[in-house]
Amino acid sequence: MRECLVVIPTYNEIENIEAIIRKVFSLRDPNGRADECPFDLLIVDDGSPDGTAQVVRDIRAEMAGTATVARLHLLERKGKLGLGTAYLDGFRWGMAQGYNYFFEMDADFSHNPDDLIRLYHACAREGADVAVGSRYIKGVNVVNWPMGRVLMSYFAGVYVRFVTGMPIMDPTAGFICYTRRVLDTILQNRIRFVGYAFQIEMKFTCWKYGFRLVEVPIIFTDRTKGTSKMSTKIFKEAVFGVLQMKIGSFFRHYIPGKPALAIEEAKVSA
Repeated sequence: MRECLVVIPTYNEIENIEAIIRKVFSLRDPNGRADECPFDLLIVDDGSPDGTAQVVRDIRAEMAGTATVARLHLLERKGKLGLGTAYLDGFRWGMAQGYNYFFEMDADFSHNPDDLIRLYHACAREGADVAVGSRYIKGVNVVNWPMGRVLMSYFAGVYVRFVTGMPIMDPTAGFICYTRRVLDTILQNRIRFVGYAFQIEMKFTCWKYGFRLVEVPIIFTDRTKGTSKMSTKIFKEAVFGVLQMKIGSFFRHYIPGKPALAIEEAKVSA
């Protein structure tokens, strides 16, 4: 049964990709079959010149003849087309394949794959439409970031809450579970941003449509291998994009219902 799809965008992640694939496939849901990982993987690679996609193909070849090979997928795109479009292409692919839960996760282990189970339970058990792996719902849970980046990230959340009115502590988070019914609605709308602001726009749109969002506390650990994709251009897109997004929302009709008054902290465990 195709239940859960983890979408991982990559660009020059050859140092991390094999380890993250093997880690995800090692996971076991305590409420599922003891011998089966609940997650399928889709790697969306933007033509990485370092050979990231070839590593994925090599792992698939190694898995030939096993059931696992049918659960590792590779979508190759020509050129660096942006984080947001990578996720949207991955979601559309997964929707066509019939998955019910869709996960965003980085390839560099800044998101702990073990927390995928907790995000899944927040939606499948607790009834959330969107589960956000939050760095700031319980203090500041970030490891190995310089203080300047921690402050920039934290106050970006303050800024987003002020401009949008969206009561979420970590609006720029990129570790998320969406249910199929959310994406059925969201993918019919134009998501404008492709970088840092993409994460904000997705949550804002979900909130405006009245979907139930919860925040699941996580610990975010900065990458130890590879190079960060953060840039000044991406940060500027987020700052000015939030204003554009808010103004644009005055001219849109969010049909399903009113936005939630509050966003909860999920009470789930692995």
